[in-house]
Amino acid sequence: MKTKKILLAHGAGGKLSHDLVHRLFLPYFDNDLLRQMDDSAVFSSEKAGRLAFTTDSFVVKPLFFPGGDIGRLAICGTVNDLAMAGAKPLGLSAAFIIEEGFPEETLEKILQSMQEAAREAQVKIVTGDTKVVEKGAAEGLFITTAGVGIVPEGVEIQSRKARPGDRIILSGFIGEHEVAVLIARGEFSIKGEVKSDCAPLNGLVEMMLETVPELHSLRDPTRGGMATVLWEIANASGVGMVAREELIPVKSEVRGVCELLGFDPYFLANEGKLIAICPEGAADRLVLRMRSHPLGKDAVIIGQVSGENPGRVLLQTRIGGHRILEPLSGEQFPRIC
Repeated sequence: MKTKKILLAHGAGGKLSHDLVHRLFLPYFDNDLLRQMDDSAVFSSEKAGRLAFTTDSFVVKPLFFPGGDIGRLAICGTVNDLAMAGAKPLGLSAAFIIEEGFPEETLEKILQSMQEAAREAQVKIVTGDTKVVEKGAAEGLFITTAGVGIVPEGVEIQSRKARPGDRIILSGFIGEHEVAVLIARGEFSIKGEVKSDCAPLNGLVEMMLETVPELHSLRDPTRGGMATVLWEIANASGVGMVAREELIPVKSEVRGVCELLGFDPYFLANEGKLIAICPEGAADRLVLRMRSHPLGKDAVIIGQVSGENPGRVLLQTRIGGHRILEPLSGEQFPRIC
């Protein structure tokens, strides 16, 4: 009997990642909080109120790319996971696995970048850890971060709360992060001016909740991209989704790279965008408010939640047909977050 092995594709955030978590991790760690499978776990504390807690690891290659680096990515990624629960970050931890021989000057640049990103997000790194491993064991540097935030009273954001009639809102152009990393890798001899969208979204989310406190779901479409996140929300809520292709913002540079390499922009990772599931009557008001924020200036309604076809995401194409968007199967590019 053949022993199953972990593949790179298991870390791509798509169907294989989903299956691995449900088949191996969930049976051992199963509990009410983990079973919700959101970016952060939200729980109540008698003295502190409702808290959100999240953790993530970052293994991007190369360590530096247009618009960011592994340090900025680590801070923004963790802050954004807290923000997707509606939480205001209280503090972060950062743990470093450093390969023997890694230049101190490079490490200092990454630490400075983390400091700047934390300042931008108005959060402090309050604890951490450092390990050094043998040469060849870590491809330079891996970072693991965790974060704790407080969830304001009345905010109840979960992937399973999407309801028929809700509108699907996207905060801006998709695919820039993954294409920026791809170009920086230099494997396809592609040149371009695409920069990663890596940014902390907690300020934008705070503004959104001031405008529409009853937001149903929030997710940042990182690994697996927009299509995978919509599929996860549809399955968690037992609803269908219909998105309109002509409304989804994709920059011509990103679309050009996808056409050249045969990739799909709807599955590309983003690190400074969010998807919001909003009650129908508040959607236009919310988009208008989002557009007043630098990270939401290109916000747009791209579709709606349906009571039909539960668990399925349909893309209404420009020519009037429909295409089913399923979660990413396998991987498009390795090591992008």
